[in-house]
Amino acid sequence: MITNGNGIKQKIDSLWDKFWSGGISNPLTAIEQMSYLIFLKRLEDVDNSNVASAKRRNKKFNSVFIGNEDCRWSYWSQLSGEQMIKLVRDNVFDFLRNLGSETSSFTQYMQDAVFIIPKASLLQEAVNIIEDLHITEQNIDVQGDLYEYLLMQLTTAGKNGQFRTPRHIIRMMVKLVDPKIGDRICDPACGTSGFLFNAYMHILEQNTSKDVLEYDEEGNPHHLIGDKITNKKLFKFLKTHSLTGYDFDSTMTRIGAMNLMLHGIDNPNIRYMDTLSKTYNEKELYDIVLANPPFKGSIDETDVNPRFKTKTKKTELLFIELIYDLLVPGGRAAVIVPTGVLFGTSKAHINVRKILIDKCKLEGIISMPSGVFKPYAGVSTAVVVFQKGGITDNVWFYDMEADGFTLDDKRNKTDKNDIPDIVKHFTVGRQGLSPNKKAIKVTVKEIRENKYDLSISRYKPIK
Repeated sequence: MITNGNGIKQKIDSLWDKFWSGGISNPLTAIEQMSYLIFLKRLEDVDNSNVASAKRRNKKFNSVFIGNEDCRWSYWSQLSGEQMIKLVRDNVFDFLRNLGSETSSFTQYMQDAVFIIPKASLLQEAVNIIEDLHITEQNIDVQGDLYEYLLMQLTTAGKNGQFRTPRHIIRMMVKLVDPKIGDRICDPACGTSGFLFNAYMHILEQNTSKDVLEYDEEGNPHHLIGDKITNKKLFKFLKTHSLTGYDFDSTMTRIGAMNLMLHGIDNPNIRYMDTLSKTYNEKELYDIVLANPPFKGSIDETDVNPRFKTKTKKTELLFIELIYDLLVPGGRAAVIVPTGVLFGTSKAHINVRKILIDKCKLEGIISMPSGVFKPYAGVSTAVVVFQKGGITDNVWFYDMEADGFTLDDKRNKTDKNDIPDIVKHFTVGRQGLSPNKKAIKVTVKEIRENKYDLSISRYKPIK
């Protein structure tokens, strides 16, 4: 795990500062360029490992660097600044773009990569810092934490912060849907792949012996070896086919893929795709869907997939119907929505809520305080948890008042935190019981009488 004492955070902060002062001030662009450099370092590491493994098994394996030895990190990183930037710009990136996805799982995300580091001194300093991180020597836990800390910079990245859901909220949602080994899991608007890798970690945590597990001060699990997964096919499925993500921003697909790679997923299924468009037609494929789709967005009406029965251009409504379509019967979802989805009076709003009530077992709605997404957004949101098919008898509502952090722009840690209570009582709550004063249950009859209004403020708490 990353601690302040081991210097990794300081090195990441230094790397960030170098990019900022070097003229790359857009946080997303800076992280993308940093990701490319980490890709280049890891590409040689993986290639060396594959060559050594093949040699031990007396099998043939051709290095991806045959004929391009000067594209190895170990070669060009030792050059002078001017020689280095020229070789990376003119040769190395062209080499990566032309490798093709069949050669390396890393390179499929590099097809449109553009190298824009403007100064030789900046590239040289960045290379030195990445060398100091000793990525090769770190275990998967630390590699993942390293990249997670880098992505945390998006939290305060102004308009780019929308791509990042707070990690503790993601972990809460994952626990509520409780993915299992063998499940197919999807995020149709995956961003940095936070939901996917947390689902992966949750499955490993459930399948790692308790005497091996270790938890840090934030409750994050480490040493997730999955030793209880004795079926090799299932373990391979978890690492190669269990997780699928889509995003309509090519930069985010690269960043999201890198995030999964540094958490031990060698071949991440992260794809460049607008899942609301006519070109996307997957249906009833996934056991679990986790998502925080774009809020208050609007899509070109001519590009909206005709599959949608909800006639609207509002993306937050279309994503609900999409997620319903993506789930297999009995599949479960947890999705973040702006609270307007829960009480909007338009025909489209009501139609989406009818899907949740009449075609699903709507298990729970957790109203979150508006400060959860600060400092970059003060929007009021809720988590909707539902199962495709089944019958809704009662809906469990929870009024979250605190999430463990102050609700101002500083978001400092605090002792007030409803999340443990939500996770603890969720199963009890969705069976029709009300665990405490913050939770209520509402009958489906009452909801229908109120025009399918799903806002907690509409209903009186149970005393």
